[in-house]
Parts: sequence; C-alpha cells; structure tokens
Amino acid sequence: MELDNFHSKYLERVRGVVEDRMRDPETEFPSEEMVFAETVMEDISEAGITEQPETSHWSGKVGNANLRLSGYSISDDQTRIDLFVSNFIGGDEVSEISDAEIRGVAKLAVNFALTCARGKLLKRLDPSSEIIGLVEILENEWAELDQFRIFVLTDGQTKSKRLKPQDVEGRLVQVEVMDIERLFRHSSGKVRDEIVVNFEQVLNAPLPCVHVPDAELDYDYALAAIPGEIIRTLYERYNTLLLEANVRSFLGTRGKVNKGIASTLASEPGHFMAFNNGLVVVCDEAELIQREDGTTGIARICGLQIVNGGQTTSSIYFSTRDNKDIDLSKVRVPAKIIILKNDDENGREHLISNISRYANSQNAVKTSDLSANRSIHIQLEKLANATWCPDGTGRWFYERAAGSYQVELLRRGRTPAQKRAFQDEVPTRRKLTKNDVAKYHEAWRGNPAQVALGGEKNFAAFMAALDDDPTIIPDPLDEVWFKELIAKVLLFKSIEAMIKKKEAKRIFHQGYVNVAAYTVALVAEQLGPKIDLEQIWLRQAVSTKLLEICWNCAINVNSAFQELGKGRQFSETAKRPEFWAKVRGLKITVPNGIVPEF
Repeated sequence: MELDNFHSKYLERVRGVVEDRMRDPETEFPSEEMVFAETVMEDISEAGITEQPETSHWSGKVGNANLRLSGYSISDDQTRIDLFVSNFIGGDEVSEISDAEIRGVAKLAVNFALTCARGKLLKRLDPSSEIIGLVEILENEWAELDQFRIFVLTDGQTKSKRLKPQDVEGRLVQVEVMDIERLFRHSSGKVRDEIVVNFEQVLNAPLPCVHVPDAELDYDYALAAIPGEIIRTLYERYNTLLLEANVRSFLGTRGKVNKGIASTLASEPGHFMAFNNGLVVVCDEAELIQREDGTTGIARICGLQIVNGGQTTSSIYFSTRDNKDIDLSKVRVPAKIIILKNDDENGREHLISNISRYANSQNAVKTSDLSANRSIHIQLEKLANATWCPDGTGRWFYERAAGSYQVELLRRGRTPAQKRAFQDEVPTRRKLTKNDVAKYHEAWRGNPAQVALGGEKNFAAFMAALDDDPTIIPDPLDEVWFKELIAKVLLFKSIEAMIKKKEAKRIFHQGYVNVAAYTVALVAEQLGPKIDLEQIWLRQAVSTKLLEICWNCAINVNSAFQELGKGRQFSETAKRPEFWAKVRGLKITVPNGIVPEF
C-alpha cells in the first residue's frame, strides 16, 4: 500500500467511526478531528510509543496565551507525561505541512504545560473538569518529571518528525510529530525505522565490533560493547518502543537481578560488562567501516530493537534516574547484534520472533506472548463470520489480523453502495480486535487491574492464563460462548458510554474505561449468576433497569477511586491488585422491580 492509499483508508476509518456514532442517539456528535486524534492516540499506544492515553478535547485562553489539548498519557509512576494536540486537515489528498505550522500547533500544548507549571490554570478550572488530575500533576510535580513530550497529530505530511527540544520552565520538552507518513510506517511494520543511532556523532568514532559475515545466512552477526550512557539515552528517548520485540516490560528494582544491576552500577561500574549477560539486538541495517586502527566499527545502526536484555536496559535508565551519583562513563554493555538481510518483511519478522523466543527461553517466556495466531483466534474469527445478530441482517467482526476489517471493506465495497451495505452489516462499533476481546473477557472474569495495564499487556496475560488453564474458555468454542462474549462486550460498552455522557461529567471526570472495567468485574462477581446474557444478545442492548443498577455501582466505584486512590490518577490506581481487593467489598444494591436480564 502506498502513502496516498493509506491516507485515504485512514480517513475512511475515521469517517466510518463518525458515521457510526451519528447513528447512536445516545452519543454526542463527534467531529472528524476528535475521532482522528482518538484513533491516532489508540494506534501509537498499541505500538508502544506512549502509555495508555486519556482522550480530553479541551481548549482555553489564559492571558494572551491560547491553550489546546486533545489528550494525554501519564506513566504509572507519574514521572513521564505526553500531551497530544491535533492538526487535522481532512483533505482527499496528502497535504504537506511546514515545520513552522507544526511549531505553531505544538505551542498550544506548550502553553498549556507552561500555564499548569506556573500554577495559573488549576484555579480557573471547574472542579468537575476532566483534565483537573493532569493539571494538578503538572503544577505539583513539574520539577520531578523525568520526561515530557508533546505529540502533534496530523493527517498531513511533514518534513521533520521531531522538532528541536524546547526549554519550558527549566524542563526540556521534546516535540514529536505523528504525521500520516509516520503512521504509515507503523502500519507497515516499520516501527523500528524510528530508532537510529549514529555512533560517529555520539562517540566521535565508529563503535568497535567483531563482525562475522555469512553470505549464505539471512543475517550477519556482530559483537560489541555499547557505552552505558548510550543505552540510557536510547531508553529515555524511545521508552518501550526500544523493547518492542522484547516480551517483558520493566519489572522494577525489587527483583534480585534488577537490584543487582542497580548495585553494580552504583558500586562497581567498571565490572558491569563482566557481571552482565548483555543484550541481544536486531537491526535492519548497520553501516560497517574501518576504524583508524584498522579494526572494524559500526558507524550507524538503523531500525534497532532490543529482543533480549530489556531488564538491563530499563534498569540502567531507572537506576541513574533514582541515583544521580551513578557514573556511566565506565559502564559498557555487551551486545550481540543481529543484522537482518532478508528482503522479505514476513521473513524478517519470523526471524525476529524466533530470536526473541529463544533468547528469552531461559526465563520461561510462553509462545503466546509472541504470537496471537492461535486456535482460539481462528475459531473466534469463524464464529463472528457465521453468527448473525437476531435481526438477521448484521453481525460482529473479529479482526484477527490487524487491518483485516479494512481489507474486507475494500474487497466487498467496490462501489459506494456496496461499501455502505458492508458498513450497515458490520459497523465499526461491532468490530473487535484481539485486545478488545481480552479486555471484555478479563473484566468479566474479575481481572480489572490486569485490564488496566493496557491492551498489549492484558492480552499477553490473557493468553498466558489460557496456557495455564485451558478450561477458561470452551474447546472448541461454540456459538453460545460467542453470544455470551458479545453480551459482555455490550454491557461494558454501555457502562462506559453512560458514564462518559455530558450530564455524567459532574460525577465522572477521568478513567472512564477503568471505572467501567471495575464496574463490570463487580457486577459479574455479585450478579453474574443471575444475569441471562442471552437476553442482552437478543436485544443487542442492555435494559434500562440493569443499566440503573450499573450506574449506581459505577458511582460507588468512582468514589472508591477518589477516596482510596488518594489523589492519584485513576489509571495508576486501577493497575494495583490491592485496589480490586478493596473494591470487591462494595455491595451492589438491586432495587425492587423486574430486571429483564435476571
């Protein structure tokens, strides 16, 4: 797919969501720009570029400064914050956007951050504002932030993807541009293109290495010792994107291994290379040249990914963040560098998957962490295609492979009439991804803290749970199970939509998906045996009576977030298993009257 075609399909996707929401009288009418921003934030979150985002379309003016925000994300420890601001064009063709225009858009978010840091916005906000938690963190924690980034989201094409960092109140602010070209690279599996290291620039010389070429293999091999400061800088800039092919995220410094890494960095930095197993790195390209002493060196490396050594990498970053006395000048990290040569993208990804699996096998990483192409997904896809809604005209769509909904739309929608017919049959609101299924299933199963970890992590945990206990789902899957799954989806979505309505904003200000997940988990635990899920399937909706019960339950859950969270962002509190243990103590009140689903 070329860029122009991708641009058209992306806007079709956005407009499809807008049209779908317009059909629902309970939904506020969204603009294309709002949906575009939401879609991009969702995509880059799934790509690992940012934490799970909160959508928040807000604009205002303080003094002479215009402020605008499309959304934000905050790391679990509240030390990394990303702000998102959109610049939507909506034209039929890709438009080129100047860096000056992008800087102007970025300035709206910079002004927002600056106004918050100076304490000039919080007092102006209504206490029910959905951004009040973010503003409080920026005002109170500005000096403690490790990283602050601003993303400009645009359907245009820009020359620069990163602008010069700006100094805001003593804090270096990175400005990233997520334009249609960069989105295209990610959709094409080109995420690694983001990461380029020029050793001649950062070291003033090529990185020494031992190069082992082999003309008959689909990769070359090099051994090197990478300076610790480069590893720290890479993680600071790219975060989990650097570790995309690594199956685990940072496990903290409490573990024996990570505690040992931190101790070595602090007390024996010169021995780090002797004590540490090092990294396994894959890259799409490495420029090898002769150094002045006649040895081989790596001048530049492109498309870098760490497939083993994620704990080492993140430990170096977090240890130096928490202990400013650590000196990385003597730290070298051993690295096995795999230089990919296969021109076939599928072949490359297959090799990377196997490298990651075998390199991590000593830590008992399950294959399910590395691939979702398993029987459950194949069966689920078949059930979705074969099971029609009670009206006999519509069905649900299971997107087993990313982008398959658009592929099917292209295949069946060769004319505008055919396209409309397909969208009527399978509107985007009835499209489910693998991560969606894991979210709705695990919320009902009583794992809301796991759901709060985000799409990819929750999905991996769900698949690992199936490895440990295959009886979690029937084998083979049947139509009854599928219909009950859809009923759980409808219940979750109905609760989330209910608490996101304009009139609900006086109670619910943030963390809608987390409040919904905990509400569903509580309802399933206390009322699950009473609920006839088939009734929800037959109506493709939740009754008013059941939603009233869920509304009261959601209010109590929301209060628990506020009281027990002690001012933390809901997204942080929701990830704590002990919080679910406390929420489970809430009692659901069932009023008198007939509940159709009981």
